Amino acid sequence: MKAFLLAAGNGTRLRPITDKVPKCLVPIQGMPMLSIWMKVCKKLGITEVLINLHAHADVVRTFLQQRLDPDLRVHVAEEKQLLGSAGTLRANRKWVEGEDLFWIFYADVLHRADLPAMLHLHREHGLAATLGVYEVPDPSRCGIVTTNSRGVIEDFVEKPAHPTGNLAFSGLMIGTPQLLDIIPDSVPADIGFHVLPKLTGQMLAFPIKDYLIDIGTLANYQQAQATWPGL
Repeated sequence: MKAFLLAAGNGTRLRPITDKVPKCLVPIQGMPMLSIWMKVCKKLGITEVLINLHAHADVVRTFLQQRLDPDLRVHVAEEKQLLGSAGTLRANRKWVEGEDLFWIFYADVLHRADLPAMLHLHREHGLAATLGVYEVPDPSRCGIVTTNSRGVIEDFVEKPAHPTGNLAFSGLMIGTPQLLDIIPDSVPADIGFHVLPKLTGQMLAFPIKDYLIDIGTLANYQQAQATWPGL
């Protein structure tokens, strides 16, 4: 299996930490986020990962070279101009050519989600994508989904001004070639704004009740340091 690990963000909301340290390498209880993600991928049976980089790309390259793992092949796609989360998928489409599915992970998400169960659910239904979803207290800052009784996503709105619920996209998802087909040519292209709204009725929601936090703000980063139970 292959996975995209989206890590090219500037991490502006984590400054001053990210003035010198890329967001994907900020430590959680002493362990860089990227190291945690490598462990997650190996445990899931992923054999190849593509990481997109932008800010502090050289620092991440050095980190990866010092931690070569024969069981996990890592590809680096440096973006001089940010392509957006969906733009990265489009630019590296050939890398997943021939794959019936692939994982897409946002590298700033710290979690203990049951990914094997999510994969099993996706394979049972065979839709264009399966999204990990969880309840949030601040839905206007997230991509909000509405599902039917079978768990099929009937509506998706990124950062809604007037949220109709609090079930949010977690940044953990399974994609297919069908998802790649609808990514626009514009740059940057975003998964939440430009792709998922076009796939309503063709995506499944996988509820996540386990530990999950978006390390996107200093407050969440500090919360993670105090609450992360480890893998």
